[in-house]
Amino acid sequence: MIKAVFLDKDGTLIDDIPYNVNPDLITLKEGAAEGLQKLKQAGYKFIVVSNQSGVARGYFDEGELKKVEYRLKELLGQYQLDLEAFYYCPHHPEGKIEVYSVECNCRKPAPGMLQKAAVEHQIDLQSSWMLGDILNDVEAGNRAGCHSILIDNGGETEWIKDTPYREPEATFSNISFAADYILEHSVEFAVSSKDLAEN
Repeated sequence: MIKAVFLDKDGTLIDDIPYNVNPDLITLKEGAAEGLQKLKQAGYKFIVVSNQSGVARGYFDEGELKKVEYRLKELLGQYQLDLEAFYYCPHHPEGKIEVYSVECNCRKPAPGMLQKAAVEHQIDLQSSWMLGDILNDVEAGNRAGCHSILIDNGGETEWIKDTPYREPEATFSNISFAADYILEHSVEFAVSSKDLAEN
């Protein structure tokens, strides 16, 4: 089974420009490349899981997200990093485009995108991590059975913690600091699993 780091896109992996699909405006967040390089060395795969309600709202066509995916792969490739997969949810129950204006299981905080990725890429969710800048990301990760870290850089504005699923395991200001935590605690999890197997 593969261990993965699931990454929210806007505000976590890249600078947040609302509803942007212009590749020229996409830039990596400070600490993102450095953190992912550390995690790559530890064998983690990287998967983006992103809410893209701009499709349902009629701000851009779903096909535009292909250019976004290509740009992300291009930026990460400059640091010898691979993007294993790019999942997005185009839905929103209050959208203007009827076909996308639905309740779904893929829009975070629902765990659908992570669960789909786990099946399609043979991912061990219990050994994987979700990184996001709002509590909906944290909840999606926790509901999927991952460890979840909040990247607190001002993206969360509501701070509603009405369920234990919205409690992050840890909070850091960028992916690099989060990576250090993941690497430290992954060793602990590995030791614990070995102990259980031997007993």
